[in-house]
Amino acid sequence: MAPTRDRDPEPPHLSFRTFVDSLRDDNDLVEVNDPVDPNLEAAAITRLVCETNDKAPLFNNVLGAKNGFFRILGAPASLRQSKTQRFGRIARHLALSPDSSASAIMEKLLSVGSQELVDPVTVESGPVKENSIEGDDIDLTAIPAPMVHETDGGKYIGTYGVNVLATPDGQWVNLSINRAMIVGKRTMTGACYPPQHNWQIVNKWREIGQDAPWAFAFGVPPAAALVAAMPIPDGVSEAAYVGALSGEPLKLVKCDTNDLYVPANAEIVFEGTISITEQVPEGPYSEMHGVNFPGDSRMMPLFKVNKISYRNNAILPLSATGRLTDETQSLGGLLSAAEVLKLCRVARLPILQASSPLISQCTWVALQVDGTRLRAMKVTPKELADLVANVVFESKAGVPFHRLLLVGEDIDVHNDADIMWAFSTRCRPGLDEYPYEDVKGFALIPYMAHGNGNPTKGGKVVCDALFPVEYTTGRNWINTSFRQGYPKPLQDKILACWEKRGFSQLD
Repeated sequence: MAPTRDRDPEPPHLSFRTFVDSLRDDNDLVEVNDPVDPNLEAAAITRLVCETNDKAPLFNNVLGAKNGFFRILGAPASLRQSKTQRFGRIARHLALSPDSSASAIMEKLLSVGSQELVDPVTVESGPVKENSIEGDDIDLTAIPAPMVHETDGGKYIGTYGVNVLATPDGQWVNLSINRAMIVGKRTMTGACYPPQHNWQIVNKWREIGQDAPWAFAFGVPPAAALVAAMPIPDGVSEAAYVGALSGEPLKLVKCDTNDLYVPANAEIVFEGTISITEQVPEGPYSEMHGVNFPGDSRMMPLFKVNKISYRNNAILPLSATGRLTDETQSLGGLLSAAEVLKLCRVARLPILQASSPLISQCTWVALQVDGTRLRAMKVTPKELADLVANVVFESKAGVPFHRLLLVGEDIDVHNDADIMWAFSTRCRPGLDEYPYEDVKGFALIPYMAHGNGNPTKGGKVVCDALFPVEYTTGRNWINTSFRQGYPKPLQDKILACWEKRGFSQLD
């Protein structure tokens, strides 16, 4: 075994190991050194962390781990309790300050559109090559893969891992985060269905009658994990997008059993193939909406693992999905909402900001409307709803969102309380709501797959929480909050002696 590497030379957004160090430096890490069972216990601790926005747990003593294979980091991109550093872990994925706001993160994501993509560079070796297991020595059933939820269909080792696939001509190399569970000694299965990019690429291999070469990388550079979760357009190679976002090329190393390339400093990499003929049951799994229907599985392709390589003292990232707030909401909602905002800007719609309210389990998008531009357009509420729906509901980024909420400039779309206040007090049920049924639906939402109607079509609505005067003459009301309903000098006077009077510290 090669000597242990304590620190990588790369910064936190380009090294998962350095990222973990940065959480430690931020006082955002709890190192759990007593034995923890990967069968539910590690995930249960992580789930409670997610529901309380507590520090990320690093399980250094996982029962069943052997020869440094492996430790577990829970909640790698969940939220922090601090209001000023709420998105601190996500900011670390992007080389931003931990106190960056959701708006700052979104603008960083959108900045890539005006830049040239930066192709990755290939290196001869890297930390991920320090150890390996091959062929019949592989036994996935014996490794400490997490059982995430009690009613899951199996052990889901892939909750924050990155699938690497390429088209047969090599022109499109795709990185994607999709759940994956262990089936047998050397076999797995995972989510691979239309219109996902991994499904599209596997279909390309099916057309030429060959199983698809595949790699599954865990503990990749955080910027790569973030980009893998983004709704990048078809045909765009995510590794080059990571380079543009980071300002420098991603370092890749070639797999040993196929021609794919993976991050050189990844913690763990599985190499293998995805079958174009064999399928096995996948699921059930408790997804981002926090509901599990026992026995609810579907047939998915069989994945075969031919080689495993891993770093010394490897770390497996774990996302324990469920109710607020885990990576599927903190990342998934933020990244898709950023793409929705980009689409609205390209279409020249009067939209200032966009956000997916966490309180909606990221099934909504709130769109802040520019009143001046809206009034210049001289459109009716229904016409505005149609314009927005045609842009968002017809896009890949808009698939998971079933409610678009139009709000005014006085509403902070990154504040769930503001959004619910606007929705509850400004959108008249029925009259200010416009349904859309002839659009793609998101089957993972419980009311789609297990409710009424077609599970993959419709079920979407635009809710207008704008006052009628916002279309004509402009604002004629005052919000009676502390920040908006009292003179600024009085606010400053009160805040200056707030803590001296015994009140709690304000973030």
